Amino acid sequence: MDIQLKKGVLDVCVLHAISNGESYGYKIISDLQGTMEISESTLYPILKRLESGGFLTTRTAEHNGRLRRYYKITNLGLKKLVSGRNDLLEVGTIYKKLFGGRI
Repeated sequence: MDIQLKKGVLDVCVLHAISNGESYGYKIISDLQGTMEISESTLYPILKRLESGGFLTTRTAEHNGRLRRYYKITNLGLKKLVSGRNDLLEVGTIYKKLFGGRI
């Protein structure tokens, strides 16, 4: 898969996982299981990039004696999520027209 396309898909998946409320790394990975496999080494750079772009905010809180970083989607992140969903729907439509739903 083209790296830019994959990057966009991963961003949308991560934003979707956070869109229902504040979340943290391990929970995001768990929420995406069954849809896609994503490792911590892949997730955290995505989260950092989304935070730097203003799509997420973060806060740190203690949990069971350890610090945990929580991520929350911003209004800009919600707009990116909607745009990304629309892009994926368009790609799905193109795929169905080209291949009739077959691989």
